[in-house]
Amino acid sequence: MLTAPGLCWLCRMPLALPRSGICSICRRTVRLTESVCPQCGLPAASPLLPCGRCLQKPPPWQRLVAVSAYAPPLSTLIHQLKFSRRPELAAALARLQLLAILDARRTTRLVLPDRIVSVPLYSRRQWQRGFNQSDLLCLPLARWLGCRYASNTLTRIRPALTQHFLSARRRRSNLKNAFRLELPLDGLHMAIVDDVVTTGSTVAEITRLLLQGGAATVQVWCLCRTL
Repeated sequence: MLTAPGLCWLCRMPLALPRSGICSICRRTVRLTESVCPQCGLPAASPLLPCGRCLQKPPPWQRLVAVSAYAPPLSTLIHQLKFSRRPELAAALARLQLLAILDARRTTRLVLPDRIVSVPLYSRRQWQRGFNQSDLLCLPLARWLGCRYASNTLTRIRPALTQHFLSARRRRSNLKNAFRLELPLDGLHMAIVDDVVTTGSTVAEITRLLLQGGAATVQVWCLCRTL
């Protein structure tokens, strides 16, 4: 529910569709405008073909869809959602993800998955925050896209240091054996929903776990990709 019904979260102007949360003009300002690789999500010459980095050393997932680069104003809303305890922002942010996914279906023939999964928080951190932002994004996306979603697909079985301040190598070691798969995935096409992908260490670790558990393919859907 919006705290100020009918106003855009960014420009604070009245909305034609009050439940959308972000107006069409502001949506255009947060969209990713530069050409990025469809697999890793980093800048590339073609948005249709894997970049040279992915041809030499591809990430474990097959597709990545991002709404924006990690920059204001979208990064500011994500920070408010996570650290200012503003879960009411989640529906508007999920709608931005929905539009990016639908756009990828039109332009790059993105195939929708059978099931989406959230990135689990360690139990203590989720208790401190009061919610898992990835879970709040998954709930409306699953309903809008007709995909299955179970919040207990993955469990975080040990705490880890805050990723934001770690190098890429430390991030990988920090997340090793941090997650456990709880449900069978035999032959299912999966998508991981996250708020921000920086080095990709978290989603890479989860992707490997899903593939080991029998998933056929894995996509990554995020709000922001650090370019």
